[in-house]
Amino acid sequence: MILEYKNIPIYYNDEGQGKAVVLLHGFLETSAMWKDLVAEIGTSHRIITIDLLGHGKTGCLGYIHTMEMMADAVVFVLEHLKIEKSFVIGHSMGGYVALAFAEVFPEKFYGLCLMNSTPFADSLERQINRGRAIKVVKQNHKNFIRMSISNLLNPEHKEQFVDEIESIMVDAMDLPVQGIVAALEGMKIRKDRRFVLEQLEANKMIILGRKDPVLEFDSLSAQLIGLEVEIVEFPDGHMSHIENKHEFTYIIKRFIEN
Repeated sequence: MILEYKNIPIYYNDEGQGKAVVLLHGFLETSAMWKDLVAEIGTSHRIITIDLLGHGKTGCLGYIHTMEMMADAVVFVLEHLKIEKSFVIGHSMGGYVALAFAEVFPEKFYGLCLMNSTPFADSLERQINRGRAIKVVKQNHKNFIRMSISNLLNPEHKEQFVDEIESIMVDAMDLPVQGIVAALEGMKIRKDRRFVLEQLEANKMIILGRKDPVLEFDSLSAQLIGLEVEIVEFPDGHMSHIENKHEFTYIIKRFIEN
């Protein structure tokens, strides 16, 4: 379904009944990434999936999409659907958006799950790397997409998921350069939101991959010490919903039943 928001389309899907679960995809992804999970949990919950700014069928609002801008668009959809409270699960960039949402509207959360994501801001090194990525995108976005997506999984198991990688890549190739750059710019300048996790009075979970090529497991685990958040560790990479599909589904089902 399409909503008009600030003169651009926002695509979302709304199905099922019960407590609401909002699923927010990551960078270079679309709401289609959730199809298998929706099939598993859609019989017991109301599931809302949304294409974030500059991704999927949702338009661009400029050349920088801050996490706050993306969160505002999510709130717009939920208010349109009259959803007052939900579980929110965000993959990677979707987790950053979920945190920006929770900072402003903590009362709207039954629970928050950061899936292969982090509450911390980019390090200086990471900011520099995003700047380099922006230059590559502007030169040849298709090569950037191929390189980025193929590097999301545990290198030891890439061959097992050739079809899944290809499916993600096909969808990503349709993303506008403006949307890719705007997301990179927004992630680069996002603020540290550890305090949001500390203060949020809801179920809280972070899912980590031990061989995540995007988020360094050991350093992130050390940073999370002291937070009252359930930490779930999987043995593979950045794509827990693919690489550890059955375990991931089980964990999410448990999380939304609390």
